[in-house]
Amino acid sequence: MALTVVDDTLPAPWGRAAGGRLERVTVRSELLAANPLGDPAVRPLYVYLPPGHEDAGHRYPSIYLIQGMTGQLDMWLNRSAFEPTVPERIDALFSAGDVPPAIVVFVDCWTSVGGSQFINSAATGRYLDYLCDEVVPFVDARYPTVPERDRRGITGKSSGGYGAMVVPMLRPDIFGALASHAGDALFEACYLPEFPETVRTLRDHFDGSYERFWAEVRSADHFDFGRWGAPLNSYAMAACYSPVEDDPPRVELPFDIATGRLIDDVWQRWLAWDPVRMAPQHVEELASMRLIYLDAGRSDEYFLDLGAQAFARELERAGIDHSLELFDGTHMGIQYRYPRAIAALARALSADRGGAG
Repeated sequence: MALTVVDDTLPAPWGRAAGGRLERVTVRSELLAANPLGDPAVRPLYVYLPPGHEDAGHRYPSIYLIQGMTGQLDMWLNRSAFEPTVPERIDALFSAGDVPPAIVVFVDCWTSVGGSQFINSAATGRYLDYLCDEVVPFVDARYPTVPERDRRGITGKSSGGYGAMVVPMLRPDIFGALASHAGDALFEACYLPEFPETVRTLRDHFDGSYERFWAEVRSADHFDFGRWGAPLNSYAMAACYSPVEDDPPRVELPFDIATGRLIDDVWQRWLAWDPVRMAPQHVEELASMRLIYLDAGRSDEYFLDLGAQAFARELERAGIDHSLELFDGTHMGIQYRYPRAIAALARALSADRGGAG
């Protein structure tokens, strides 16, 4: 008996026959060059092309899928036990033929402090501009998209869900529909509870010093989320929401690192970035969306179900059409929700303006 080398497509769980194609591209950003953290300006970009994309002359809506905190692009290829990867889920969705085809773009906005929140910051770099002014034009020039905001949507989970809510408010010229899975919102519920944990962790393990914290994180042979998660998240959010504008990449924390006492003026800077607070200031932009899709697990550990409800309440007050679904689940293990939002976006972005929504 002997093994033989074959050219057959691997069966599940190692692989699945694909109807479409996932293209992996490496791009160099001018906007991310010389960013304050010294993070790479060379980035991966994945583009999913649906079945039939070879047909000459046909153009498709585009959906941009962005990641949560600490996410880097190749994590989309990770496989959980007995489950397809996210690209495989998306391919199965479009291969079934029940949803209008769309191009799905996977964007990397990772930073060495954990993430970018997909906004511009003096402490991290110009990630909003990278997404809107470099990635989108690149995709429209290279792939058969419909290069119009009403045919372009954005979606993500957690910090990616935050970006999916905030980016269309800031750049409605680029995105005309959004879907957010448990996006960061209602900051007093999702961020404030972590501040005392951050202070205790720094006090008990790092002599109250973020310098010691980062030195340990960057020299460790593995990432201990249970030990480092709260301090990392608090710092990463400060890098996005309260950078020291004239001294990058320094940040201002919204609490006293020795006592945990809230520093009101810095906390107000954070609240100005809360989608719940931003919504009343961006009613016109939100009302122009072809779809606003929100969901979250009822047992979300960061209370982002409450954030979704609070954001939805602001939409209701403004008379803006949207959907909100709270499902049985937590913050983790909800990859199966992505195709639902992508399907809703594909339908909305493919419909005539009178039929979208």
